[in-house]
Amino acid sequence: MKYHVDEKGYYGEFGGAFIPEMLYPNVEELRQKYIEIMYEESFQKEFHQLLKDYVGRPSPLYYAKRLSEKHGAKIYLKREDLNHTGAHKVNNTIGQILMAKRLGKNRIIAETGAGQHGVATATVCALMGIKCVVYMGEIDIARQAPNVARMKMLGAEVRPALSGSKTLKDATNEAIRDWINNPVDTHYIIGSAIGPHPYPDMVTRFQSIISEEIKWQLKEKEGKENPDYVIACIGGGSNAAGTYYHFLDDMEVGIIAVEAAGKGIDSGESAATSALGKVGIIHGCKTMLMQTNDGQITEPYSISAGLDYPGVGPMHSHLYKSGRAEFYSATDEEAMRSGLELSKLEGIIPAIESAHALAIFEHKKFNPDDVLVISLSGRGDKDLQTYIDYFKLA
Repeated sequence: MKYHVDEKGYYGEFGGAFIPEMLYPNVEELRQKYIEIMYEESFQKEFHQLLKDYVGRPSPLYYAKRLSEKHGAKIYLKREDLNHTGAHKVNNTIGQILMAKRLGKNRIIAETGAGQHGVATATVCALMGIKCVVYMGEIDIARQAPNVARMKMLGAEVRPALSGSKTLKDATNEAIRDWINNPVDTHYIIGSAIGPHPYPDMVTRFQSIISEEIKWQLKEKEGKENPDYVIACIGGGSNAAGTYYHFLDDMEVGIIAVEAAGKGIDSGESAATSALGKVGIIHGCKTMLMQTNDGQITEPYSISAGLDYPGVGPMHSHLYKSGRAEFYSATDEEAMRSGLELSKLEGIIPAIESAHALAIFEHKKFNPDDVLVISLSGRGDKDLQTYIDYFKLA
């Protein structure tokens, strides 16, 4: 079975480009040119130079000794939290800003939930001197205040989304509206492996630097390129897509995705798409989606703003449906507990998104000689207030 995108933009039955006619020229221009531009020698040189000198790659592959002893497996953490801006998001925004420049665009829009993608977009726009507008749900603006301040310091305009649940889904709706109204000069930097083709594939290719590095780093440390399992948290799923990319066709590597169960899968306050979703269309692609019987999108919930999304990217839907990946759902409580555990055992405070991946140990037992690589997709600075409130640390 094929786990990468096909020439029509589908992963199995998922993907495609379901877009209003007004957006067709933008998306089609990108579709026709993205591969060609991305693999030009000058593009690759500039992209990798910036990843090295600006982002600080390669990010370390760290053997978590005390965590390994506690959970009875060899646990490596891919330290995306050490990237400039504090998460994996910047890998993609660097790639897309270089793409936008080569397409002659002079204005950038983006959507953000946890604020990390907004910060990463504002960062590269400052770097390149390009105008930047970031859409963010009003609720997320309140709970991610430090990231909002960062975006403004970097020169971006942050526009609140006031409709619906006032979170990531609504911010994305606003960004798409903006793009329809400004089709000629504007490039939309989507932050996750979601959206109309070619976005899921393009974002995944930019993020695939993660698994590319894991292979040679693991070879150095364990004498083999392939771990037994790669594990990542999933909202839209860009950190997961990048972590899985070079292992998709290696069936000896187990792929594990951990979603946000919120207050429990059946609580009505959850974002566990694999458990609760069915096939639908959101933000330009056909994918697994949480929805009512008559097709209305249901409001997702997670304590983590970055996983608070009602669907997953089409690649992940295909990995789930085909059985290539195992999907688990971690509750707020399990994730928060796992985040605190990593902090106390390894001296690393993870983003609450990443803490969901660490909660795998609440759900699955591993063998002592299993080599696990967990994507530590972001650092916990942005979530400090949530940790403080949850554990009454102040």
